[in-house]
Amino acid sequence: MSQSVHILAPDFSQNRLSNFYFSFLSLPEPKREAIETIYAFCRYTDDIVDEENADAKEKHRRLRQMTSELRLALSGASNYPILNKLGSIIRRFNIPVIHFQNLLKGMEMDLRKSRYETFEELEEYCYRVASTVGLICAEVFGYHHSATKEYAINLGKALQLTNILRDIKADAKRGRIYLPREDMRRFGYSEKDLLENIYNERFVELMRYECDRAHAYFKKAKTYLAEDDKPLFTAARTMGNIYYLLLRRIRTANYDVFSKRIRLGSPVKLLVAFVLRLRTKLPKNFHNYVRTELPA
Repeated sequence: MSQSVHILAPDFSQNRLSNFYFSFLSLPEPKREAIETIYAFCRYTDDIVDEENADAKEKHRRLRQMTSELRLALSGASNYPILNKLGSIIRRFNIPVIHFQNLLKGMEMDLRKSRYETFEELEEYCYRVASTVGLICAEVFGYHHSATKEYAINLGKALQLTNILRDIKADAKRGRIYLPREDMRRFGYSEKDLLENIYNERFVELMRYECDRAHAYFKKAKTYLAEDDKPLFTAARTMGNIYYLLLRRIRTANYDVFSKRIRLGSPVKLLVAFVLRLRTKLPKNFHNYVRTELPA
């Protein structure tokens, strides 16, 4: 095998300021190490798709290789030590392998298609590349109620839709348009307009519609998280709040994602993590004194 066996080793020195880092600060070490390994796997497979110097055929081959190696890793027989570590995490936390398989199918979707005709098609993509990760993490966090898995599914869709809306310009440069064609036709905004970064009233109306959809998934997710599972999901709720703030930033910028990339500063992310952690530790009758308008 020409690739280094260390290629999946997580290098969090480069991700210290990422949304991931701030979200998972509160996890106990065994769970944090498990999530970091899972994140490294997700990051690597995503990088395969985005690799600029490899053609689609090679990318397909590498993703199929990951599928095969993951299967071997379940018995500790992969050529990649980090995948064997992932295999031990899958066994330890009893994570259904189907979630990883669906994640890889989602990555393959990015190689097979660069346009989505309907929202139903896009929703399937969001489930595969984001909700699956939420379901995987849910097994690591632990939960008391099976409905909490619906929280993970809907939060994943909310996060992925927010990512799509934030990264419209960057994705267009790669030739990818995730906004459903049916929605673009509805608001009279063309692919040509998007590829040329045309910011006009039709784009604003289109973006308002898509942001409302993402907001609805944040709201729906919250309805599935029981009170006694909230402390276990502090990390996921922190991630949700950070992305919810990103969604609000997009609205505050009047949906202009072309002029500059919408982002949150590190102090804001740290504050979100701190406030949510504080709310988790405080008695319930003190929660009104530590208010947020976020979906935590």
